[in-house]
Amino acid sequence: MTPERFKKLKQALLHRQPDLTVLTDQVHKPQNIAAIMRTCDAFGIGKIHAVQPNTEMPLFHRTSGGSLLWMEHEIYPTSTAAISKLRSNGFKVVAAHFSSRAKDYRDIDYRVPTALVLGAEKPGISDETAELCDEEAIIPMVGLVESFNVSVASAIILNEAYYQRKKAGMYDQSRMDTTEFNATLVKWCYPEVCEFCDRHEIRYPHLDDDGLIIHDHEWREMADAIQNRSR
Repeated sequence: MTPERFKKLKQALLHRQPDLTVLTDQVHKPQNIAAIMRTCDAFGIGKIHAVQPNTEMPLFHRTSGGSLLWMEHEIYPTSTAAISKLRSNGFKVVAAHFSSRAKDYRDIDYRVPTALVLGAEKPGISDETAELCDEEAIIPMVGLVESFNVSVASAIILNEAYYQRKKAGMYDQSRMDTTEFNATLVKWCYPEVCEFCDRHEIRYPHLDDDGLIIHDHEWREMADAIQNRSR
C-alpha cells in the first residue's frame, strides 16, 4: 500500500453518501446492473439494493469498471420487503415512474435520505410498487422513444442528487459513522487481511497515516495465536 494509493482510497471514502442509494426492481441484464453500480460509485453511493427473486445479483464485470470492488449490495425477494426495509432505515423512497403524480426529477429533494427505485427498461416498475413509494419522478423527453435505458436514467437522476448535495456541502466532509469508515478503509486497503479477521472473528488492525498496518501487540498476539493453531 503506497501513501498515494491510500490517499486516493481515503478521499473516495470521505465522499461516500450513506443515506443515498438505489433499489433496482427486477433489473435482470447484468450489463445494466453493472453500469448502475459504476454510476453509483461515481456519485459516492457505496451500497445498492436489488429485488431479485432468484436471490442472485446478475453482475457483468467488464461494464462495472472495477466498481464491484468498492460496492456492497443487498438482495430482497420482493419490492414490498425492500421498500419496507429502506423505510424502516429512514429513507424516502422515490420511484422513477410515469404517472399522474410524478414530478420532474429535478423537483425532488435528494438532500434527505433517499432511495431511488428503478425498474427494468421496458416494463419499468409496477403500479403496485410505485404506490408503495413516497414520490415518483420522471425525466422529460421530447423524442419518439418512450424511455431511457435504466442505467442512463439512473445516471441522469443521480447527477441531480449529486448537484443538490454538493451545493448543500454534503460532500465536503465524511458523513459515515467513524467505526464504519475505519473498517471500510481497512477492507479497501487490505481485503485479504480483513477476510482473515472476519473468518476468525477478530478485530481489524489499525492503520497509520500512510495506510500501513500498525502491528500493535494485542492484534499481533491474536493473529499469531490463530496461525499457530492452524499449523
